[in-house]
Amino acid sequence: MILFPAIDLKDGLAVRLEQGDMARATVFNRDPAAQAHAFETQGFKHLHVVDLDGAFAGKPMNVSAVERILETVGLCVQLGGGIRDMTTIDGWLSKGVNRVIIGTAAVRDPELVKSAAKKYPRRIAVGLDAKDGKVAVEGWASTSELSVLDIARRFEDAGVAAIIYTDVARDGMLKGINWDATIALADAISIPVIASGGLASIDDVRIMTEPRAHKLEGAITGRALYDGRLDGAAALAMLRAARR
Repeated sequence: MILFPAIDLKDGLAVRLEQGDMARATVFNRDPAAQAHAFETQGFKHLHVVDLDGAFAGKPMNVSAVERILETVGLCVQLGGGIRDMTTIDGWLSKGVNRVIIGTAAVRDPELVKSAAKKYPRRIAVGLDAKDGKVAVEGWASTSELSVLDIARRFEDAGVAAIIYTDVARDGMLKGINWDATIALADAISIPVIASGGLASIDDVRIMTEPRAHKLEGAITGRALYDGRLDGAAALAMLRAARR
């Protein structure tokens, strides 16, 4: 079970949004690479990075910030935001990103996901962000008519490494992850699922260790880690103990 600290990039800064609203951004670190190094020092082995500007623009917008992170740390980095064609996928994976996350394009162009997963086995994840059960796209600015499960099932046999499931209503709100919906999705598909959106405290991490969560790959934590509601060392220790 993996706990992924998150770095969301806006204008080259590490920020956190509330419910995906770019107007409700809090800057937590003006140096994202330094923030990544801090997470590495705390003992994290993985990192979840999102190019927020890229998600809205449909192309990478915080390239230099991501490159600095890759140069600074030895973490396994998964990256999303504005990844909508094979050229962009090729570029990021060649720069040292371990896994790319395809969101909007997974809804609009599922063949891209399938082609990329065939070309790069276990290095392509699908990001599914839900508003009232429907998948939100384009940086959560609009909503499709498709359910999370409908889209996830498209990729059952495609070689996708993981589905990252985010409940938009909870993201950045510290209300706790929507475990019922996340675990139900994991139980309905064979692809590993990563929980995202609203992780609030060590209680959420404790749920990750419960038998009902055994099909999950892990969860993403953002604001709770930044503002001290979650002790990263304690969380990692709890997950290590559960593996014994």
